[in-house]
Amino acid sequence: MVEFSKNNGVGFLTLNRPPANSYNRDFIEAFGRGIDQAANDPEVRVVVVRSALERFFSGGADVKAFAENPPDVNMAMVRRAHEVFNSLAQIPKIFIAEIAGHALGGGLEIALACDLRFAAQGEYRLGLPEVTLGLLPGTGGTQRLPRLIGWGKALELMISGQTLTPEEAHRLGFVERLYPDRDTLAQETLRFAEALARGAGLAIAHIKRAVYEGLDRPLEDALRLERELVEALFYSEDGREGVQAFLEKRPPNFKGR
Repeated sequence: MVEFSKNNGVGFLTLNRPPANSYNRDFIEAFGRGIDQAANDPEVRVVVVRSALERFFSGGADVKAFAENPPDVNMAMVRRAHEVFNSLAQIPKIFIAEIAGHALGGGLEIALACDLRFAAQGEYRLGLPEVTLGLLPGTGGTQRLPRLIGWGKALELMISGQTLTPEEAHRLGFVERLYPDRDTLAQETLRFAEALARGAGLAIAHIKRAVYEGLDRPLEDALRLERELVEALFYSEDGREGVQAFLEKRPPNFKGR
């Protein structure tokens, strides 16, 4: 259901549960194992989350399973999904969602849990339509979407169940990059990921931590965290190498320490 692979410093988590990558507890557990593999592999510095299916990134939670299960079983899956999705923010590697098909409900929530979202133009939709089932986006959507695009527009989308085209999602800002087709998306996402993997991994990890932790703190506390993290970089081998390489007008050789 979720395959981990790697190449040239980039890890790939490929979702593959036909017909729509709809997820149940087993899928969530498989996704969690894939995340752990990527997180614990020292050769992997950037991770791309993508789909093996042509029409779907992920259609979200398996509604048929929701209907068949009692509420306590459904809630056990929701709690586990929270643990798995939340782990992405704690891992000092960049996760990129590569979207070229429908990303709906929990499927979009997977993408929202990633650090960045790159998409291809196409005839598919993105959104959080759980309200049409009498539910709410329960695996992070009510919290992550407002943090990306502001609470007013996010609230409007969630209470209406409206879905968006990739172009609309890009204009609103929860898709960071939009490419003309699936092939270009894959090529450019790989190009971006490989460049990050060759870059200042320690600085990237510190930037990610500063952003995620800082957003939940008062400004002065967040600025204190920023000072602590940049001080650590001044003392790091990468920090010294980056400054020296600039002075010597040569490419830096970052080692992640």
